[in-house]
Amino acid sequence: MASVSLQKGLLAAGVCAAMFAATASAQDIQAQRLYAQSLAATCANCHGTNGVSAPGATMPVINQLTSSAMYEQLQAYKTGARTGTIMHQLAKGYTDEQLKIIADVLGKKN
Repeated sequence: MASVSLQKGLLAAGVCAAMFAATASAQDIQAQRLYAQSLAATCANCHGTNGVSAPGATMPVINQLTSSAMYEQLQAYKTGARTGTIMHQLAKGYTDEQLKIIADVLGKKN
């Protein structure tokens, strides 16, 4: 009898642990998405929401770039291979991983 109770208790603990792990995993994914969106949102001040500049604005529309092309441009700004009014300074403030995340969020997916 005690063995059955112990088994039920262990099963319940295992189920709770699995539910906790699934919840933690979902929270991690949500946190990663929020982090990625927050990084990409820093571009909105100049390039508009989702990389679409306001009509008539002098800033380029960046959402027409693929993720890889956008990453290459961001790296070029960061290394100084490409200059701009402020982009070369801004890009230096991000890690390579952060630039990749920004490019992945804002770049075209096809």
